[in-house]
Amino acid sequence: MLENELYPYTFKFNIATFHNDFVMKDITGQTKAYVKQKLFKLKEHVRVFTDETESQIAYEIKADKWLDFNTSYSFLKQDGSSIGRLARKGWKSLWKAQYELYDENDHQDLIIQEKNAWVKVADGLLSEIPVLGLLTGYLFNPSYTVKRPDGTLVCMFKKMPSLMGRTFQLTKEAEFESGEEDRIKLGLMMMSLLERRRG
Repeated sequence: MLENELYPYTFKFNIATFHNDFVMKDITGQTKAYVKQKLFKLKEHVRVFTDETESQIAYEIKADKWLDFNTSYSFLKQDGSSIGRLARKGWKSLWKAQYELYDENDHQDLIIQEKNAWVKVADGLLSEIPVLGLLTGYLFNPSYTVKRPDGTLVCMFKKMPSLMGRTFQLTKEAEFESGEEDRIKLGLMMMSLLERRRG
């Protein structure tokens, strides 16, 4: 289980490694998870370790199909049992990223949504302009809300200003209900890999 510790959490991508990977740390700087995506797989496969030593796998995230806008990503414990899944909202997510989180009984319990799609558009346009393109990591930083179906804001997830655009911050806005915290963290881990690849 991903322990409930001190918020905000940071997701910091490693830019000097061959793999697509990042570290999740709490506010004290303690590593809470190391996330590593297997490359060159027909289906997405992400392993969530307890730390950078990769000595213990806490969870695995596996896609149900390959290279599809409607792919679903299952969150699996070490024994292979599921604690939920993340589903991307198909073509709608091309404009404004939206994902749905489902619990272990396949009931939708959370929605992840990009706050402002124009931030991504501006980032994409200006990044093509010499010199100005270097500043987009400071000027345009997407943020995402995590809400329950009734509209309750549970968490915020946002990219922090940086030249390389490699650090994200997760803040807690409401008390978690049973099972929500791990699903949110795992869902945002997978989403950050997908959205980072999109730009």
